[in-house]
Amino acid sequence: MNFFFPLRELPLKRRRALLFLSYVLLLAGSLALGSCLYVWTHAELFQNGQLARLAWLRAQFMHSGARRLAYRKGDLIGRLEIPRLGLSAVVVEGDDAATLRLAAGHIPGTAAPGQTGNFAIAAHRDTLFHALKNIRRNDLLQFESVSGTYRYRVRSVAIVPPNDVAVLRPGDVPELTLITCYPFSYIRPAPKRFVVRANLIASP
Repeated sequence: MNFFFPLRELPLKRRRALLFLSYVLLLAGSLALGSCLYVWTHAELFQNGQLARLAWLRAQFMHSGARRLAYRKGDLIGRLEIPRLGLSAVVVEGDDAATLRLAAGHIPGTAAPGQTGNFAIAAHRDTLFHALKNIRRNDLLQFESVSGTYRYRVRSVAIVPPNDVAVLRPGDVPELTLITCYPFSYIRPAPKRFVVRANLIASP
């Protein structure tokens, strides 16, 4: 039994309509692929440029010793790494859509790296924070800032509603909170948030 209907047996008008539709779909697919490639390339170039800037700022810090505790939108905060997951992400100030397209974002109003309180970072689940789906308790995280490298150990992993602001509540010890959308494989806007809490175990 032949499951493929021969195109030539269709009326000429129908064949032309199908051919036009195939060109439209091909064009749409090409545009979508090009858009994704542009976004990925732009983000990759931004990350590489910020890493070079971080190295320069660290060299300047060695001479001045001035450590910042307040940031303006777009300021470079540092780089987050989770060695076991192979995760590495530049972190800048801000959690708006434009910022999160290029980097992980330090949530305004939360603590600075190593500072007593809650140092909170957000990023997209399908880009920089996709590897978080495999994170476990006691995993080691490190944050390289201008003033040095801070090391954290994962204390807990939780799934919470998107309006749960308690995850940003500051404690009385230095801690790090990572936030992304959940589930990781959800196509539409995700209904929940995936939250990783970690305690500071070593500072510069």
